[in-house]
Amino acid sequence: MLTTCHGLYIFFALRDSFPHAAETEMILPSVLSENARIHARRPAVLDDDGMFTWAEFADRVARAAGILRHLGLRRGGRFAVLMRNSFRQAELLWAGYWSGIVPVPINWRLSPAEIAVILEDSECSLVAAEEEFLPVLDSPELSAWRKQVLRVEATGGRKAEYEALLAAAAPAAVEPVLENDDAILLYTGGTTGRSKGVRLSHRNILANAWQIGMVSGIRTGDVYSHVAPMFHSADLHGTVGFLMGCSHVYLPQFTPAAAAASIERYRVTIAHWVPTMIRMFTEAADSTRHDTSSLRMLFYGSSPMPVEWVRAVCALFPGIELFHCYGLTETSPLLTILDSASLRSCLESGDTSLLKSAGRPLPGVELRILDGDGRSLPPGEKGEIVVRGPNVSKGYLKRDRENAEVFRDGWFHTGDVGRLDEDGYLFLVDRKKDMIITGGENVYSSEVEAVLYLHPGVSEAAVIGVPDDRYGEALFAVIVPRAGVTLTAEEIIDHCRAHIGGYKIPRRIAFVDALPRTAVGKVQKAALRARYRVTQGRALG
Repeated sequence: MLTTCHGLYIFFALRDSFPHAAETEMILPSVLSENARIHARRPAVLDDDGMFTWAEFADRVARAAGILRHLGLRRGGRFAVLMRNSFRQAELLWAGYWSGIVPVPINWRLSPAEIAVILEDSECSLVAAEEEFLPVLDSPELSAWRKQVLRVEATGGRKAEYEALLAAAAPAAVEPVLENDDAILLYTGGTTGRSKGVRLSHRNILANAWQIGMVSGIRTGDVYSHVAPMFHSADLHGTVGFLMGCSHVYLPQFTPAAAAASIERYRVTIAHWVPTMIRMFTEAADSTRHDTSSLRMLFYGSSPMPVEWVRAVCALFPGIELFHCYGLTETSPLLTILDSASLRSCLESGDTSLLKSAGRPLPGVELRILDGDGRSLPPGEKGEIVVRGPNVSKGYLKRDRENAEVFRDGWFHTGDVGRLDEDGYLFLVDRKKDMIITGGENVYSSEVEAVLYLHPGVSEAAVIGVPDDRYGEALFAVIVPRAGVTLTAEEIIDHCRAHIGGYKIPRRIAFVDALPRTAVGKVQKAALRARYRVTQGRALG
């Protein structure tokens, strides 16, 4: 695997140096075509509706592309997908790649008004919707798309129009798309404001798949479980599974019981979760009722995990290969990986400081830490993370101002603050927008949150800045206590005094049952700021 991926990467990186090499386009349909040729009889999809070989899956994708063309869509057009995770959504996404028609997966948790904004911004001429979400399209805000709906069944037990259309459709030929053509349009989760459409090309997605493959050891015989919502860039991590010809399993919605049952039934070997999913899984009684011994590789991202969580997942899955990932929608999605060997070494040595790292940059990713004047900073200094590489997006749809701000001179300015150590490991500090300036001092909310997590009674915590007449901003902590634990603000403040300077201690604290999160588990600090923008809670000394 490593030899194959390495050869592909070298070809990809050096191709433009050769006179005729640029004539070869690296596009996603080529991956599917090759799988159908080389792995024709091997399983591509494992599902309650049955098993599909790579030859069968490729045929379904080609027929789905035929449906899109029959409905009037052509190369360069866009269609929305409003569905839970399923192989049918996967084949529609690949039908888009196959035909040069750009899929726009929609977060089904959004309100009708928010969905309408995305449909209008992306100029989608069709919505492929699962039966569950058809009532959403009856909302007045979505009336313009009501007659432009392709109904798709969730399971084979209930027939809608999709399977009938698929059976009747003639397989479409592969559209000769170019590697820099848009492959997919993903709207950001909106944790820092209004969502933007991120344009990812065939080159972007395939480059990242190869980069991940080079450092992970994913094999053709693996079974990849798609758990992250497919409207989120985290699911693009699974492209490496397509590149390697793995089998694929789709989990409509994560629960510990559903995940454990799926691992047991389909002998899943690879999954990509977020820390909150891992914590839920390790603490759920359902997790131990199933045989999950097949799982050999678990990727996690969005934030580092506390040491206790890492130890818990290693105890639950002896011998598991853990990978901590960092990336963004704009990077297709990964930039860095902390490999399993480094994670294990931390636990075995007792020095767990590296567990806070997001790892080293993937092959082909250039990563720099810049100060406010755009100068490169030495190891240990904190600044904005900027990157460039073949996996970095060409930019946002219809956002000239934002494109000029964050895509500059070939570099993508992530808006994240971090530092590199002497060995090239990246440590995330915070989002630039999450930095709090109180009394002229810069406070990184993640640093304060790390201290809060040291308290045995704290289950989850988020720190934001709220307006303050005296200091400009004050630190406000929103805390979820552990089950059965009662906490007080005085107790939290006393705990913080033992670990951080006084100006970093939150003096206003709210205790809640749950934090607002995105579909992949990131805390929605914009929602917290909106809720607590008027100073609330009790200010204590």
